[in-house]
Amino acid sequence: MAEFFGLLVNSIKAISPFSILDIIVVSYIFYKGYMLIRETRAEQLLKGILLILLLIPVSSILKLTMLEWILNKTITIGILSIIIIFQPEIRRALEHLGRSAFNDRHLLENDEIMEKVINEVTEAVESLSKSKTGALIVIENRTGLGEVISTGTKLDALVSSALLENIFVVNTPLHDGATIIRNDRIIASGCFLPLTNSDDISKLLGTRHRAGIGISENSDALTIIVSEETGVVSLAVNGKLTRNYTKERLKDILIRILKAKQKRKITFRERVVLWSKKIRG
Repeated sequence: MAEFFGLLVNSIKAISPFSILDIIVVSYIFYKGYMLIRETRAEQLLKGILLILLLIPVSSILKLTMLEWILNKTITIGILSIIIIFQPEIRRALEHLGRSAFNDRHLLENDEIMEKVINEVTEAVESLSKSKTGALIVIENRTGLGEVISTGTKLDALVSSALLENIFVVNTPLHDGATIIRNDRIIASGCFLPLTNSDDISKLLGTRHRAGIGISENSDALTIIVSEETGVVSLAVNGKLTRNYTKERLKDILIRILKAKQKRKITFRERVVLWSKKIRG
């Protein structure tokens, strides 16, 4: 027992501040990684991988030769398989890192402009909901949507409720697709969005809702969906869909989300720029 405590004390003494920093960084990376895949299909796949890793020493101890051989071969090709299986989550993680560290996009940071845009959008959504006109409106945030914008027709017009209502009139050229809003302008309409692959979505929801959820999974955009069957207004944020919004409730949640993004911490890129200015000054 004395030897054990002696070894423990020596181990603690051998820990340097850099070792503690190393542990904190690795722990944070694992935590953020788990948060990215939490409540997704990737979480279940990760549990399966952990089960395989647990079975390998068990099969070795019990001398289950065939099972051990199969598991070892599975692990051998597992790295490539993991990259393929977790491709959406890896992409989301890299995009999240890029947004938080090097982002220089400033969206709707003027409260007056923000409220004007939100008022115009919610007024249009209320009108579209009453007439049961299907609509898909995407408000771009810090993730650029250039690839999506290129699939539609570029407009570059000031956001107005009248224009939004006119875009989604049935049988008009731009009604069947998403309208992208950047800052206080409607950048493009008739855009194609990536569909979500989630199996947890109600079968009652159609392609418009799946597209709205899909773009919110691949970016930090806010997506407003109006059902053409029921007129119900939904909002997709970070891959989650919430429904049954009234005009006032939708306005309130949009303002709260966008203002929360205004209060972000200064990015690494901005710190470097400020530091370089100080050096030159």
